[in-house]
Amino acid sequence: MYSKRLITAVLTLLLIALFASGLPAQRQRRGGGPAPDVIYYNAKVVTVDERFSYAQAIAITGDKFSAVGTNESTRRLAGPNTRQIDLRGMTVIPGLADNHLHNAGGGPGVDLSRTRTIDDAIKAVGNRVRRAEPGEVVISNSDWHEAQLKEQRLPLRRDLDQVAPMTPVVLVRGGHEYVLNSAALAKWNITKATLQPAGGRITRYPDGELNGELVDTAKSLVALPADKPRTLEQRIQGQIAEYNKLHAVGLTAVRHPGDSIDNYRMRKEMARRGLLTMRVTQLLRLGGTPAAIEQTLKSSGLSPGDGDALLRLGGMKMAVDGGFEGGFMRNPYEEPYGEGGTFRGLQTMPPGQFNETVRLYNRLGWRVFTHAVGDAAIDEVLTGYEAANAEASIVGKRWGIEHAFIGRADHLPRMKKLGLLLSLQDHLYLAGPSLVRYWGTQRAFLTTPVRMYLDAGLPVSGGTDASVVPYSPLWVIYHFVTRDTISGGPMGVDQKISREDALRMVTRNHWYLTFEENTKGMIAPGRFADLVVLPEDIMTVPAERIAQMRVMMTMVGGKVVYRDADFRKFTPE
Repeated sequence: MYSKRLITAVLTLLLIALFASGLPAQRQRRGGGPAPDVIYYNAKVVTVDERFSYAQAIAITGDKFSAVGTNESTRRLAGPNTRQIDLRGMTVIPGLADNHLHNAGGGPGVDLSRTRTIDDAIKAVGNRVRRAEPGEVVISNSDWHEAQLKEQRLPLRRDLDQVAPMTPVVLVRGGHEYVLNSAALAKWNITKATLQPAGGRITRYPDGELNGELVDTAKSLVALPADKPRTLEQRIQGQIAEYNKLHAVGLTAVRHPGDSIDNYRMRKEMARRGLLTMRVTQLLRLGGTPAAIEQTLKSSGLSPGDGDALLRLGGMKMAVDGGFEGGFMRNPYEEPYGEGGTFRGLQTMPPGQFNETVRLYNRLGWRVFTHAVGDAAIDEVLTGYEAANAEASIVGKRWGIEHAFIGRADHLPRMKKLGLLLSLQDHLYLAGPSLVRYWGTQRAFLTTPVRMYLDAGLPVSGGTDASVVPYSPLWVIYHFVTRDTISGGPMGVDQKISREDALRMVTRNHWYLTFEENTKGMIAPGRFADLVVLPEDIMTVPAERIAQMRVMMTMVGGKVVYRDADFRKFTPE
């Protein structure tokens, strides 16, 4: 007689075998896991793994890569329902990321991004002025720079007055500067007697008359017309449209520096509804005294670790100096911008206030990333971080510096001792010639010394600072590989880096910013399936082709978020 225990065991095994035999075939593969949902083969796969290895094919199951290898070994994993797509020799790279992106494009004003001469810019403004309503202020978009213009200078007040003698005009240039015509200066009662605010600049022509340029905190003298209120639904639709534009250039992840709590909550709502297709890291930027900041954080209910693999808070954004025309330097600007050796740039936050605020953030557990352009600004940031570190160590918490244009050798050991990360962008590509005029050749050619930072063993990531610089991540790779600029030729070629290092900057290195380097940023089994398909081999094509290369497909978490029209012709949905 068999025991009841033995009979039960045999029946259980029979039931398990019967159940397994009835499983759908597509759920079976070698090793017992599910068959891939999709396999891409006949590709050059640049994995950006530790050895920077290459493969022919990838398999994706759910939202992760499940296999990377040869055509034969990867296709062997397919089940009956696995889609197999022949990439016909195209290149696959990890999804591209931008470490400092405000928005895609410079807004709805007069588009100056395509102008190439002063005359182009003035004509564009004049065309808009002719359609202006009485009392209307004409505003430009912000993603343009005078270095793109043949004359290599700003359109100033007297230029604008030619086409707008009565209509107020404000040119918004990047995030740090306005240029006003005479009507706009009059509207806001800005005269030669107006005092420059601390951290700002009101500039003049050589004859002493105002030229209309307002820099950094001087912009507060102007109250631009408020945007029309938008409902939550309108804001969400606008964000969807913006992320779609970014997917089309290969971006699968962006880091928004210094955005609002309200916008973070909007993106959380998008994620909740399944509408967020971009991986987003957001830095908060809060104003006011340390006490006011602490109260704002307390009432918000947000914590430093808020978020998930799709959307998360990455820390706090601060700033201590201006931009191209206001970076705070140890030595004066070149003349005439140095104003007789007296102008070294702008301190937009007093050191005492900065130090107190970073100590507060450290006590509350928030990481800090600070905008610092000039070498004196980097000095100020390091001193503030060291003060915070003296109270409670920030080492290993991955604090960082945004931009770090003019890094010096004496900065490097201090950065390393604090364990800082560097968030770098391709500003020089657009603004190079202007920086020569502001700072002189030596400082301009040093701008964003990536090679120096890498040689020092500092972690660096890459981005654009869009809309200050156009948002293509391929421009970032091209610039750091060549040090080329749009209108001034290569600058600082001793700071060139390899294509491997440049690709790491906008893929895996991005994820060190949020401690996610073990789940994102490379093509390997178990990593999130974020990828970009390119028509040519980015590692071997002539360098000038990199900046102009089309993106064929972009994928985030196993879902296609962009496909080029030509790519659609031979690939299924």
